[in-house]
Order: sequence, then structure tokens, then C-alpha cells
Amino acid sequence: MLAIVETCGKQYQLQEGRYVDLEYLGVEANSKVEFDKVVMIVAGDKSLVGQPYVEGAKIAGTVMLNNKNQKVLVYKQRCKKGYRKKQGHRQMFSRVMIDSISFPGKENIPQDEVNAEVKTTKKVATKKASTKKTTEKAVAKKAEVEVTEATPAEAKKTATKKTTTAKKATTAKKTTTKKAATKAENKTEE
Repeated sequence: MLAIVETCGKQYQLQEGRYVDLEYLGVEANSKVEFDKVVMIVAGDKSLVGQPYVEGAKIAGTVMLNNKNQKVLVYKQRCKKGYRKKQGHRQMFSRVMIDSISFPGKENIPQDEVNAEVKTTKKVATKKASTKKTTEKAVAKKAEVEVTEATPAEAKKTATKKTTTAKKATTAKKTTTKKAATKAENKTEE
């Protein structure tokens, strides 16, 4: 069973027997907490959606600990002004163990659906289908590239490129031979 709860201005996904890290609740450790702003409940194939909240639904939990998150660095700098400021911040959080999820009509749902994990087979199937489409597109692009390489216009372009590189090479050889000849003449004159 799964429940989505709104607390501290955020929405969290909760399950019985699991813990979740919430924004700091301001409650001491080992104390009981109750959430009544339940947005949605999913039990097996059945789901309850609130408008805006599910009436009569409550989630009970106990605060395991209150602690600080990892440090977040805040760095400010003004370019060309010599202003630099580095700060660290550690946000407080409360870790809550979810004890029970109760809502009207829970007795009518079979126990195996209540305890079952929520299925995510639809997401997996869509991912596989999308990868097939991308591979088909890649194969089609490769085929287009192979077909376009054999066109006569491109063959002419490559031929002209080869001749221009050959001309450049011959001119480079001529200049080097001229330089060598002038050096030889200078040595014989001395």
C-alpha cells in the first residue's frame, strides 16, 4: 500500500514499515506523529484520489530522529570587484517511521492487495518500446548515410579535393628545392 501525503509544503510518497526523511517537524524523537493531508492512496489495483484530500484518511508514524542534512555550499562572487563570499548550510530534517495507513473502506480491500508492492510494469514496457524505436531510427540513418556516399556529386567533390591537395604538395616541393638551391649558391660564393 502506498500513500501520498502533503506536509511542510511538499508531497511525499509513504509506505507502511518504511521510513522517510521529511522537513524538520519540530517534534522530539520517539514521539508519535499523525498526517491527515492525504492526497492519494494506492492499494493494489485500487486507488483513492482526494479532492484535494482523501476524507477520513490518516497516517500514523513515529519520529526516529532529528538531524542535519549534508552541507550545501553557497558561493557568491562579483566579477571584477574582488567580492567573494563562501557559506555553508545544513538543513534540519526529521526521519519518520510509518506505522500505519488508515482510510475508510480499508476493510473491504483484500489483505494481499494491501500488503502488495505497487506494480510498475507499464513504465518498463514503454521504455523497451522507446528503445526499439530509437534503434530503428539509428539503423535508418546509417542506411541513408551509406546511400548518400555513393552519389556522383560527392564523388566529384572528393576528386577535386584530392587534386587540390596534390597541387599544394607539388608547390611545397618546388619552394623547398628553390631554398636549397639558394643556400648552395651562397655557400659556393663564400
